[in-house]
Formats: sequence, structure tokens, C-alpha cells
Amino acid sequence: MDEEPKQTNLASPSANAGAPLPGPVARELVPARPHLPVAKPVSQPIRRRQRWPRAALALALLAGLAGGGVYWWRQSQSVLPPGIVWGNGRIEADEIDIDTKFAGRIAEMLADEGDMVKAQQALARIDTRDMEASLKKSEAQVQQAQHAHDEARANVEQLTTQLTLAQQEYDRSSNLATRGYATLELLDQRRQALNGATAALNAAKFRVDEADRAIDMATQDAELYRVNIADNTLVAPRDGRIQYRIANIGEVLPAGGRVFTMLDISYVYMDIYLPTVEAGKVKIGSNARITLDAVPNVSIPAKVAFVATQAQFTPKTVETKDERDKLMFRIRVRIDPERLKARGEYVRSGLPGVAYVKYDPAVAWPDKL
Repeated sequence: MDEEPKQTNLASPSANAGAPLPGPVARELVPARPHLPVAKPVSQPIRRRQRWPRAALALALLAGLAGGGVYWWRQSQSVLPPGIVWGNGRIEADEIDIDTKFAGRIAEMLADEGDMVKAQQALARIDTRDMEASLKKSEAQVQQAQHAHDEARANVEQLTTQLTLAQQEYDRSSNLATRGYATLELLDQRRQALNGATAALNAAKFRVDEADRAIDMATQDAELYRVNIADNTLVAPRDGRIQYRIANIGEVLPAGGRVFTMLDISYVYMDIYLPTVEAGKVKIGSNARITLDAVPNVSIPAKVAFVATQAQFTPKTVETKDERDKLMFRIRVRIDPERLKARGEYVRSGLPGVAYVKYDPAVAWPDKL
């Protein structure tokens, strides 16, 4: 008995899972899928551009955390007890200009920039040959006046003896005339001789005085030339350091021409600016400490040497803009000169740092100061 062919259940895919379908039938049975865009492969540069903002953000966060930590550490370190105030400034020393007194040519240089010099140490010499010639002339005039003085003194002695003789002759004639042994004419002659000798002696004495004044004038002229010659040797007025050398050998300078600028190491200070509330508590002589950025671990003892009587704007190099808008008072903190004597070679000008002022004597300095 013939079996009927089985009909394939096209609606059930599971029933025919194992049997392949003919090509046309398979295309008809596959359900239609919606059209989807084909994903393009991402290239390597795009991936790198996506990673870079994340790395930059991470670095910015790390930098912010590090900066905040440093700021917090500095703020914790800068906490001061009440009674101590501080301000920023720079170490300064008094500058002394060493100038010429007269116009002249530099003949010799005895110092250079950076040299430590002592008071009255010769630094340079100006050509003084013209002054030395004038000095010799004045010294010759002194000798001439001295000779005139000696001559006048000799004339005084001579006229003194003549006056003595005239006085004696007059006295004899007067005695003889009273007794009738001399005539009145002779007595008058003796009187006239006495008066002439007296006048001559007085004139000789005047010439002695004139010779004395001539000696004084010539001596003063010679002394003036000696002083001028000495002033043409430029010396250091104080102990210090040569900061600048402006001129050189052979240059002709006018009167007042600057040759050197030196720092007075005995007057070293730092100017700071404090607001009214803090500056009003500071007194001259208050104890202070100075720390430099170059050596922050070293605290230099100092004292307040000046407190401004008028307020002024804070210099731009000292405080922030908000603080510059306030009126501030200038306070000068000076380092002890005795302490500087043994450390003069370490004195520098312009080094930034911080000055701490203790206006309350009962407050103790922190350990870091």
C-alpha cells in the first residue's frame, strides 16, 4: 500500500531544523530584518583623542590636590601667636656714593666691584700734579714771608736800641737844661729824636705783624692745597663692600663725578608694610626677627628702627592687590650692627625675606624663630 508523502510543516522551524531548505524556499522563509547601519571600525587616533581629556583631567586633579596640600602646609607653618606680626620685604643696606671733589683725571684704581673695604682705605687716586705745583708755590711764599718776618723782627730790635739811646739822651739833656747847663734848643732836638725813634719802632712792629699775617696766609694756602691733594685720594668712609665701579683709569671726571658705589654693612635693614591695626602696636626698639628665602632656617635678630608717621599705599612688590588697596605703614627693621661686624662678607642687598615683629614683650618667640 502506497504511503502518502509527508507534508513538510513550513510553519514550524523546529521540525525541519535538521533539513536544509532549497535556496528559493530559504529566501522566502527567512523573516525580513530591519535595515541596521553598519558600525565602522574606530581608528586608533580617535581612541587616543578620547583618552587624552581623561588624562588631562586626572593630572589637573592631582595638581590641585598637591597645591592645596602645599598651601595648607604653609598656612599651618605660618601660624603665629598673638603679639607677633610679619611682613614681606627685601634686605637693603645704605648705599654710599664715592665721588670726586674736583675735576680731574683718574690716575690709579685701588679697588674693584665686590671688594670688602675698611674705613679710610684708599680706593682711587686722581691726578694732582697741578695742585702739587701750586703747593710748592705756596710753600715758597711761606718761606718768603718767614724771611720778611725775621727781617722785621731784626729792625724792631735795632730800633728798640735806638729808642733806648734817644730816651737816655733826652733824659740827660732835660736834667742839664733844668740846671742851666743845656740849652732849650738841644732839649728840643733830643725830644724830636726820641719821638722819631718811637715812631720808627712802632712802624717796625707793624711790619712784624704784617709779616706774621703773610706767613699765616701762605701757610693756609699751602694747607688748603694739601687738603685738596688728600681729597683727591678717594677713601672709603665706612666699612663696607664695593657694589659698583662706574669709572676707570684715565677717565676725566667733572667735580662730583661718581667713581664707586659701596654698601654700608653697618646699616642693614628690611622695610615692611603693616596695616593700621598692627602698625599701631609696634614701637621703636621692639624685637624682631628676619628670615631670608635663601636661608629659611636661619633667624636673624633685629630691632625696629623706624615707624612711619603717615600711612601710604603698599608697594606692588610686597603684598597682594586686595591688600594694596589698603593704607599701610612702613616699618623699618634693622639688624644689630655689632652682629654684622663679624659677618660683613655675607651681607647682600636685595634678598627677599620675611620680617617678624614682636610688639608684645610677654610673648615668646616660636621655635622656628
